[in-house]
Amino acid sequence: MTSEAGAEAEPAQTDHRLGFLSLERELPAVDLPVEGSFPAWLSGSLIRVGPAKFEVGTHRYRHWFDGLAMLHRFSFSAGTVSYRNRFVDSPAYRAARDTGRIAYSEFATDPCRSMFRRFVTVFRTPVNGRNTNVNVDRFGDEFLAMSETPLPVMFDPQTLSTLGVGEPAPGQLTVAHPHRLPGSTELISYATHLSAATHYQLYGRAVGDTHQRMIATLPAPRPSYMHSFAVADHFAVLVEFPLVTVPMTIPLSGRPFIENYRWRPERGTRFLVVDLETGRFEGGYRTEPFFAFHHINAFARDGDLVIDVCAYDNADIVRALYLDRLRAEDARVPEATPRRYVLPAGGGEVRTERLGELTMELPRIDYDRRNGRPYRFVYGVGSREPGDFPNQLVKTDVERRESAAWSRPGTYPGEPVFVRTPGDEREDGGVLLSIVLDPSAGTSFLLVLDAAELTEVARAWVPHRIPFGLHGQHFPAVSAPND
Repeated sequence: MTSEAGAEAEPAQTDHRLGFLSLERELPAVDLPVEGSFPAWLSGSLIRVGPAKFEVGTHRYRHWFDGLAMLHRFSFSAGTVSYRNRFVDSPAYRAARDTGRIAYSEFATDPCRSMFRRFVTVFRTPVNGRNTNVNVDRFGDEFLAMSETPLPVMFDPQTLSTLGVGEPAPGQLTVAHPHRLPGSTELISYATHLSAATHYQLYGRAVGDTHQRMIATLPAPRPSYMHSFAVADHFAVLVEFPLVTVPMTIPLSGRPFIENYRWRPERGTRFLVVDLETGRFEGGYRTEPFFAFHHINAFARDGDLVIDVCAYDNADIVRALYLDRLRAEDARVPEATPRRYVLPAGGGEVRTERLGELTMELPRIDYDRRNGRPYRFVYGVGSREPGDFPNQLVKTDVERRESAAWSRPGTYPGEPVFVRTPGDEREDGGVLLSIVLDPSAGTSFLLVLDAAELTEVARAWVPHRIPFGLHGQHFPAVSAPND
């Protein structure tokens, strides 16, 4: 077995801290031992990405979002499960492997010391290491690993090998959570173009199109850090939190990317609404300051726009995810609550409601049928007790405002991905797939829950622990490796 960075500390890690130690081991496809019975109808593959290597020689990345990206694939066939994993073969990874140094800037780690190099880094190619550790998606025949940098990485879904880069975003910063326009093959996203006249560029591209469709340009003299956005029917909604920066000061600051942003609660939070068909800016709505990484969903209702997010009262969560804090025995992570913001037709005061009593992050819905449309159920991770590191899976009924949870003592589940049972028309008629860290066993397992009842169906044990990841997708047409 290949040795793992930080392995000498592993015996002492019997809690969540094991999920923030580096994993060096790459495995070819191996069959996994299964407890229970995986549904015979479950096929295709769950592919996830996340940070997996946090040290390079004697150098260390500072933030969870900085770690070198690794792909993980679980493939299903007739009740069996196989697993393989592989690092994204990016310039950042190759430089770390070949030189033993951190060569590229990341979210909160900046090895760039020269003022000239820092200027070029930010305003021409901000993070060209292509460390795409946030999310994966499919666009036509392309499978993409993405981060908040403008170049997605293409990979082979069978071998997980890196193939090259996809079409760049029209800006220096983007989001790793693009949306499909409901009823269309068009993938919608936005980018922030940093300059003396900084703006948000909303754009789309449909399968088969050779060029991006530029939808709207919105001035942003003090751009906000926004990790995601929402699509509601034929509208896009950017939520401009008061975590902002002055673009022209970044090259001279001497700080890594995210440390150039400041919390300015007096600005409040602004909702920017754009018609995706015409590109028309429909106006901005302002409300109290809050912060969010993830949108749950959005939809139109009686002319109003409903925007659901996992909301924090401030941006303290960003600093709480620095690795020195996460690796502390008494680590405390701010908790997000599922919150609804209603933008009234024709303007007026934004209405705010809490959707459920349990905390929630990394939210997922029945995306294929409910994205941009009214929905009822959302799934995510949460904490059993205030101050706990996230240690349970949560299901919230946003119509009845009721919540349920699954947990097992001493384990830490990750993002639950919903997969619908073929032919089942219930919104929660399917299963949830989640990678769960079991520190006492020193490993991880893939959990299958019945989405309706939140009861365990099966689990498949992985030969090693998997560091806490970020996002993944189920691809029903991606077969098992030997098919």
